[in-house]
Amino acid sequence: MQVFLGVLFHFLGGFASGSFYIPFKRVKGWAWESFWIVGGLFSWLIVPPIAAYLTIPNFSDIIAQTDSSVLGYTYFFGILWGIGGLTYGLGVRYLGVSLGSSVILGLCMVFGSLIPSIYYDLFPAVGKDTFSMMLAESWGQTVLAGLLLCVIGIIVSGKAGTMKEKQLQAEATDPHGMEVKTEYKFGLGMFVAIVSGVLSACFNFGIEAGKPMADVANAAWKAANPNETGNFLYLNNVIYVVLLWGGLTTNFIWCMALNARNKTFGNYTDTKTPLLRNFLFSALAGTTWFLQFFFYGMGESKMGNGASSWILHMAFIILIANTWGLVLKEWKGVNKKTFATVIAGILIIIASVLVVGWGNSMKP
Repeated sequence: MQVFLGVLFHFLGGFASGSFYIPFKRVKGWAWESFWIVGGLFSWLIVPPIAAYLTIPNFSDIIAQTDSSVLGYTYFFGILWGIGGLTYGLGVRYLGVSLGSSVILGLCMVFGSLIPSIYYDLFPAVGKDTFSMMLAESWGQTVLAGLLLCVIGIIVSGKAGTMKEKQLQAEATDPHGMEVKTEYKFGLGMFVAIVSGVLSACFNFGIEAGKPMADVANAAWKAANPNETGNFLYLNNVIYVVLLWGGLTTNFIWCMALNARNKTFGNYTDTKTPLLRNFLFSALAGTTWFLQFFFYGMGESKMGNGASSWILHMAFIILIANTWGLVLKEWKGVNKKTFATVIAGILIIIASVLVVGWGNSMKP
């Protein structure tokens, strides 16, 4: 039952993350940097402390009493993750929701799930699953097999993307032979996606760095609820407050620089655009984005294994993003072979989710 709830919570988190960019598509007349930072203020500054306030008594005291080195590392990984986060939007812009998310989050999944467990091999900590432990035990081998399966699904999705690009290049001319402009740029998009995927994994490193804060919240909850078993459902919410300050720092500096360079500061007050609608949809996108990690923390508390949680979280995001790509008809007009390839990638990723969930249920 605990594993089932963990998988369910990770699905909800994946749905939130795979869907958050959709409201941005309803924003009209604003530059990317304008709607991105408005949404980001809700994602990284406004909603996280509200969530912590509603779920963790005296969360601000926990932060104030935490060692400065813990806060520093958590914030630092948030800064690195922030670079990955802001380039995520560009990756989706140039590759589309389905392919962009698949590549970015696939790399994020691999790095985010393996590096912490390798780290705990080098620097052992009580209660932490190491990479050597996963290699030696059947449940860990099954989880790693699920990870490999998901990587295969990502490669298949990437193949579908290259097939799509070739078709677009062949068809992107008008009857007079003139090239038709499109935002789909595979080379640039893949470069941005790789940078984003690697740095986005730093979010999981930030969660690991901030665990002492979560441990305090968990201990306080257990003291107040001695008859309860398992871990506190919302223990990670206090970490997000600090971690996302780092993400806000990176994104705010970058977006303000773009506003200045592109002379788009006027977006925020331009009455020629639907201002209220733009602010509302940007806020909705930002809030939806944060919900992914709200549910991630709940899922991790039930799964009891960081690598499994990260793999499931990323796999569900990839699955949902690909599904949205189909719904939004990003693959409309491609031939049957290309369409069958992207469907195959989605099915392989679904299979990987089942394998990882099975492996985690085998853990003693």
